[in-house]
Amino acid sequence: MAAPDLRAELDSLLLQLLGDLEELEGKRAVLNARVEEGWLSLAKARYAMGAKSVGPLQYASHMEPQVCLHTSEAQEGLQKFKVVRAGVHTPEEVGPGEAALRRRKGPAKTPEPQSSEAPQDPLNWFGILVPHSLRQAQASFRDGLQLAADIASLQNRIDWGRNQIRGLQKKLKQLEPGAA
Repeated sequence: MAAPDLRAELDSLLLQLLGDLEELEGKRAVLNARVEEGWLSLAKARYAMGAKSVGPLQYASHMEPQVCLHTSEAQEGLQKFKVVRAGVHTPEEVGPGEAALRRRKGPAKTPEPQSSEAPQDPLNWFGILVPHSLRQAQASFRDGLQLAADIASLQNRIDWGRNQIRGLQKKLKQLEPGAA
């Protein structure tokens, strides 16, 4: 590859890296705001309901995650992170789960213990009528979780871009006249 081609590729990678860094800075600011907003709303809920009404003593004895973090391979082997609600199957998970034969018709199944597909809303641990500020806190932390996954994916893309730039810079140094 000629030096002008490498320089053009280097310029485009640098522009992409700068755009990604700017996006990362913006997403981090939004994440900080969401987390701060969540803690403030949680404090308001504690004030409204009483400090002992919103705390670890109200947590369920058996907790189920409401979201899962999935990774997928994107371009050039980059990992991309995605937050998925629990109980929702991604296209890769749909299909035969095991190689064994399944019984389609037969005796009726015995009712299993109450295991719902979708996990119970944790706000119900604190009562039926929870303050709006507790719902706001939950929404803020959920948004923050999605932003954290986006930031992790973006950070991977930035690291990949930096490595590509370093590799192109080494190639350019080797092509320079007088470099030996």
